Amino acid sequence: MPKTQEEIPVEKSSDRSSTGIGAGQKYDAAQIDKLEGLEAVRKRPGMFIGDPDERGLHHLVFEVLDNSIDEHLAGFCTKIEVTVHVDGSLSVRDNGRGIPVDIHPKWKMPAIELVLTNLHAGGKFGQGAYKYSGGLHGVGAKCTNALSEWFKAEVSRDGKVYHMAFDKGKTTDKLTVIGEVKNKKTTGTLITFLPDPTIFTITTEFKFERLATRLRELAFLNPGLEITLTDEGADPAKTEKFFYKHGIEEFVKQLGENKAMKCFSTSCCNTTTATTTRFCRLPIQSRIRMAART
Repeated sequence: MPKTQEEIPVEKSSDRSSTGIGAGQKYDAAQIDKLEGLEAVRKRPGMFIGDPDERGLHHLVFEVLDNSIDEHLAGFCTKIEVTVHVDGSLSVRDNGRGIPVDIHPKWKMPAIELVLTNLHAGGKFGQGAYKYSGGLHGVGAKCTNALSEWFKAEVSRDGKVYHMAFDKGKTTDKLTVIGEVKNKKTTGTLITFLPDPTIFTITTEFKFERLATRLRELAFLNPGLEITLTDEGADPAKTEKFFYKHGIEEFVKQLGENKAMKCFSTSCCNTTTATTTRFCRLPIQSRIRMAART
């Protein structure tokens, strides 16, 4: 007969020095906590962006950038501008529809505040605003907000320019109208943020080449999308534009005589060299990433 739970002896160690937990420490309801808003992101950033090193720092940019790419995939965005500013902040501007600013019928707050301050809030859960999307979990830009010393959002919609500001994920400036646009049809979103040095203790400096590599890949994968990268802190200021009307097809032509990168079809090429054969077996996006770094 198998022993019941009551019959199984429980051995308790008397030496708790290695655990750091005292013998008199209680474990009851008082030891259970619930993190509110974006506290979880700041408490455990590694769960959302990976290690807060140089790679994690740039992930902040890509979370914001992916929203602009989704606007392009939805057919509303044709231009994206990424700018590294002198003070170390970075901005991403697009000419998409602009984050909604009206009051949400259920949560009774501006939609832009909802999506930038609440985990798992967004427009990509099948409501119809997006058919294709790079992010489906409702995290994205709000992680960038949480891990930034300050974060500002500017939205052009309905002939007006709206503004909101945040500090480490918490709203500091409520949604206000700060101006009007001359062309009532002009829409778009501008996000500007400064990484929090208490989170990113290794570096808070954005690398132009690292950003350029990612933007080049995105331009190849999104035909007709114009992406501009500017570093205002460089002397002189540095700007690079990425635009490929025909996407991957144009990328192949650009590679020219690069001997290891000639085959970009989805099927393996006819050559028999070991290098080319291994390369052709890679997924198409991996081939683009490899070639973009050469």
